[in-house]
Amino acid sequence: MLIMRKPYYIIDEKRLRDNLALISQVAHDADVEIILAFKAFALWKTFPIFRSYINATTASSLYEARLAAEQFGTKAHTFSPAYNNYELEQIARCSSHITFNSLSQYERYARQAYNYQPELSIGLRVNPEYSEVGTALYNPCAPGTRFGVTSDKLPRRLPPLIEGFHCHCHCESGADVFQRTLQHIEQRFADWFPQLKWINFGGGHLMTRDDYDIPLLVGLMKDFHRRYPWLHVILEPGSAFAWQTGELVAQVVDIVEDKNIKTAVLNVSFTCHMPDCLEMPYQPEVRGAETLPLEAASQASPDTPIYRLGGNSCLSGDFMGSWRFPDKLNVGDEIIFEDMIHYTTVKTCMFNGITHPDIMMRRLDGSIETLREFQYEDYRDRMD
Repeated sequence: MLIMRKPYYIIDEKRLRDNLALISQVAHDADVEIILAFKAFALWKTFPIFRSYINATTASSLYEARLAAEQFGTKAHTFSPAYNNYELEQIARCSSHITFNSLSQYERYARQAYNYQPELSIGLRVNPEYSEVGTALYNPCAPGTRFGVTSDKLPRRLPPLIEGFHCHCHCESGADVFQRTLQHIEQRFADWFPQLKWINFGGGHLMTRDDYDIPLLVGLMKDFHRRYPWLHVILEPGSAFAWQTGELVAQVVDIVEDKNIKTAVLNVSFTCHMPDCLEMPYQPEVRGAETLPLEAASQASPDTPIYRLGGNSCLSGDFMGSWRFPDKLNVGDEIIFEDMIHYTTVKTCMFNGITHPDIMMRRLDGSIETLREFQYEDYRDRMD
């Protein structure tokens, strides 16, 4: 009898610690604070590991701020595009820093937030009107953006309480991109730096990628400190922490064919379990398979092991392709999607009520620990 298994994400503790050690070293060498962005990684059962390497996190919402305070054990650096009066008090009490996206949000809520939490350090998000992010969905500085205040809208004297600027312009970018971006940030906002205590250069600094130029980043920050020695510098990458630390393991449940295109239908869904693949879009790496252009499946001969991979939701577009496998695929074969921990695990959903992959961890001694096993009740109680 063919044995089918539930899909699962698996994170490797050694690879995670290697990333954390590198990030901690960069923070020391560059004399900056590097904090974890929950929007990319929020597996709270791994926080005891993180606390050995970093001291703080960044939140984008009330629930993330609570996760920081209650599970990580330190108050969050919080930014939201728009706060509201029914959540502000809880956010303020769970935050060490709170950044406002606009001057109008600052005017409406800054004093109120400060009264709730007098130790708050208050910041303002700024927009340097420059970003090299090529995908519009992820470009925070695209024309018409809803993020941040441009320099022409800032008063020469900043409003009281503002102690910092927050600027986010990157997405899985290299240090060379930051070097060019930094020039634009300084050109537009350096006149206000003497009024500040800190500056947060946001996320997207993919310093754990093999080809990332760490010496360039460290040099940029040392030079920045020489120019502005009073400014505390914060970076808040998300992907860098969990980059290449784990996989999504699935199985083939059927092989279907239409118009000479063979699709291996899996027990996972792109729209539910790998949403960035469809949003970016990008074609993930599959272990042991060669990534091909989408049209390759329609051009393949019948005997060639080239397949699209299809998800098990009812969404027509829940598929990706194409890949060439070493041999013909069969029902029950294992399909391993590489690098499926950062962003993926926080963006999954339970659309269609599809069985959700469990979350596992491979410990340093090689043992496998189940961090979370999802059940029917997790789907049902979403609507309770």
